[in-house]
Amino acid sequence: MSADEKSSPSRPFEGTSSAFKGGLRDGAMMPVIMVSSAMLGFGSLARDSGLSLDVTVFLTLGLWGLPGQVAMAEMWAMSAPILAIVVASSMGNMRFLPLALVTVPWFRGDKRPKWTHFLAAQVMSINIWTIFMRQAPEIELQHRYPYFMGIGAICLVGGTTGTVLGFVLAGELPVAVTIALVFMNPAYFLFVFSSVRHRNCIIAVILGAFTGPLLHQVSPDWSVPLTGILAGTAAFLLDRATTKGDHHAAS
Repeated sequence: MSADEKSSPSRPFEGTSSAFKGGLRDGAMMPVIMVSSAMLGFGSLARDSGLSLDVTVFLTLGLWGLPGQVAMAEMWAMSAPILAIVVASSMGNMRFLPLALVTVPWFRGDKRPKWTHFLAAQVMSINIWTIFMRQAPEIELQHRYPYFMGIGAICLVGGTTGTVLGFVLAGELPVAVTIALVFMNPAYFLFVFSSVRHRNCIIAVILGAFTGPLLHQVSPDWSVPLTGILAGTAAFLLDRATTKGDHHAAS
């Protein structure tokens, strides 16, 4: 179902407050656990990199994207130029752009001010996006934004709390545990996309699992974006070719 298609909502809310609380409830499950755990690892990593607590919390709230945050912490520890840090952090969070482009149509027709859309883009994360995209077709237009912000609010609180705890507990946690916590979120993403019943997503996950480690041996710095581009493009083309074949067979 597209954002423009109309249907009777199966999750009706009584008002803005009810929709916001619905988002809080849905976000308080696995998403906030994953975000808090990952930010716990980031808080410890940031302190080991020489960042202060206030800067570390600002990175969580301002960047709100673990790859960008980790890139900034590591480059700060290496005393990299400010411009290089900004570029690396921005590139690390570039993946939010397609998520935002896909999400915007679900708010089309909402009479809220334009700046509220920028606020929604700021709190965007894959955890929030996944839940919202699954529930949006079942929610009335005027209740989608407060529902989205409810998920975002609980994840922001959990992520900030995890960051502070990780910073305070730095040195108490073994290095292996810190790194494992940082990678919990990407592992969760893998399970999320693996559970999607669309053929192109399943193909992309399988191809990425094989090409990622191989490309890392060739170019560790560029292996992640290259894997995404190559595996995603190949999955799109294979799915398109298979779909055409199914149509020809059916006709």
